[in-house]
Amino acid sequence: MARSTKADHLRQVQMFSACTDRELAQIARACDEMAVEAEKVVVEEGSTGEDFFLVVAGEADVIRDGHAVASVGPGQYFGELSLLDEAPRSATVRARTPMTLIRLGRREFSAVLDSWPGVAHKLLQTMARRLRDADHNAVTH
Repeated sequence: MARSTKADHLRQVQMFSACTDRELAQIARACDEMAVEAEKVVVEEGSTGEDFFLVVAGEADVIRDGHAVASVGPGQYFGELSLLDEAPRSATVRARTPMTLIRLGRREFSAVLDSWPGVAHKLLQTMARRLRDADHNAVTH
């Protein structure tokens, strides 16, 4: 990554927003950068999820039950729940354009949490806030 580091990109992800620079650097070391060609399926609905992906460049379609339901682009991410459990993917994500992604696998993520227990606490707090927001929005809409 020429100008921005993986840690800079991760800092923009709500799930990691409470992490210190040092913690983000540790998480970034556990990540890989990957290039994806247009039309390639990154994750497939129903398959076991093991990776979190952050879009650095490019765009992808999110497809559920054969229908495009959303798109993701730079700064957006998908697969974060796969870091926590082995539930099947809820959607397919297919690259619309060539993409650059940051990938964090569950095994690597677990190793970071084992080394830095404080990160786990921060992530749980952030996830709890997201769940509360989602619950609040579901009740009020």
